[in-house]
This record gives sequence, C-alpha cells and structure tokens, in this order.
Amino acid sequence: MTQTTNRFFDEVARLMNDAAGVAQGVRREFDTLFRTQAERILNDLDVVKREEFEAVKDMARLAREENEALKARIAALEAKLGQ
Repeated sequence: MTQTTNRFFDEVARLMNDAAGVAQGVRREFDTLFRTQAERILNDLDVVKREEFEAVKDMARLAREENEALKARIAALEAKLGQ
C-alpha cells in the first residue's frame, strides 16, 4: 500500500509541476501578445516615445537658456549704444 500511495503522490506532483509549466507558458504568451497589441495601438496613435520627448524637452530648455543669454547681450549692447 505504501508503494501505491507514494506513486500516486509522485504522479500528482508531476501533474502539478506540468500544469505550472503550462501556466507559465500561457502567461508568457499572453504578455507577448498584450505587449505587441499595445505597441501596435500606440504606433497607430502616433504617440511620442519617452526618449524622444525627453530629447525635445532638453532642446527646448537649451534654446530658452540661449534666448535669455542673447536677450541680456542685446540689452547690454543697446545700453552701450545709448550712452
């Protein structure tokens, strides 16, 4: 009887292990499918990627800083000409 009980539990454990492996495979497949669909939808919406947004944001900041520096320089030159 002990041999049969151990074999039964071994089979149940193997079945559970296989089921867990299948569940992980299904989860990976779902994640891949979901990610693919999300990327396709975002590409169709023409949404800007974060890296591109950050790059443009940095460019705008640099342009503002340069603009402020040029305004100060122009003001200094105008003051010099006004003397």
